[in-house]
Amino acid sequence: MNSIGIETPLTRDAGIEIPLICGAMYPCSNPELVGAVSASGGLGVVQPISLTYVYGLEFRDGIRRTLALADGRPIGMNALIEKSSRRYHERMVGWVEGALEEGVRFFVTSLGNPRWVVDLAHAAGGRVYHDVTERRWALKAVDAGVDGLIAVNRRAGGHPGDRTVDALLDEVGDLGLPVVCAGGVGSKREFVQALDLGYAGVQMGTRFIATHECGASDAYKQAIVAAEEDDIVWTERITGVPVAVIRTPFIDRTGTQASPLSRRLLRGRRTKKWMRTFFTLRSLWRLKRASLDESGTHEYWQAGRSVAAVNAILPAGSIVRDFADAASARQANPEARSEPGRA
Repeated sequence: MNSIGIETPLTRDAGIEIPLICGAMYPCSNPELVGAVSASGGLGVVQPISLTYVYGLEFRDGIRRTLALADGRPIGMNALIEKSSRRYHERMVGWVEGALEEGVRFFVTSLGNPRWVVDLAHAAGGRVYHDVTERRWALKAVDAGVDGLIAVNRRAGGHPGDRTVDALLDEVGDLGLPVVCAGGVGSKREFVQALDLGYAGVQMGTRFIATHECGASDAYKQAIVAAEEDDIVWTERITGVPVAVIRTPFIDRTGTQASPLSRRLLRGRRTKKWMRTFFTLRSLWRLKRASLDESGTHEYWQAGRSVAAVNAILPAGSIVRDFADAASARQANPEARSEPGRA
């Protein structure tokens, strides 16, 4: 058992003390945030495009800087593994290999077949958890040899699923792998609820944007603090598929639906690959601009429904420690179970 006393399959696989992941966020995952979460006993996860494109770091230098800020504790890396661009895939392979050479041993994969990441990571003694939104993707991940599942529910920020917290665990929890809850957790109570349901840990993003260490603009952070759950809407206009964002006057003006032409091209057999690449490149620029813009005039602010529990901008380490205290108290008094999970 680790020194804090919260042991789950996730803590064992990642070598961490608290079953809490700071999910990789484009464009919000900067070294200071990732390092602070890991230094406090959770797991910060590097997002390589944020590291290189948003914060202007050479990849290996960024990994080394993050490891130094983590005070010798583990960090993870996110690998978006879709193959819509051969050049992007080759770069991602290089990033994964470079991360392994720098000592990273935990990977979170998404948007593709993780087999090649699994092969590289396992050869170095690493572990791979894969993002899933439903059982069919979980089965494919199991076939690829992953070590755990990140269950992305309908309360998540970024690209959410459509299952509830409870239903998604019921759907993928019998596959023999640890399952991490991703979406809708922003408070200590919600963290403990997820563990009580049987999740091996929790991945949070929105709560960690509203921290001192996050490189996002103060306008973005304040918008998260001010937002309520009903302020979260899904828009197709960023990437062509639904993304959870805070509703603002900018969102109301621009709308949330992709144009009829875009939808048709995204479905076309000959055009969908080109359109996905176009939307991806455009979204990288739009989200970077919105995240760093202190004026708040370009308000594509990604967030999940956990905004309702975010009431202040805090140090990332204090959030991790508070959640650890809550989970430790729960273990010390197992009869005081939290309320059942929610939709």
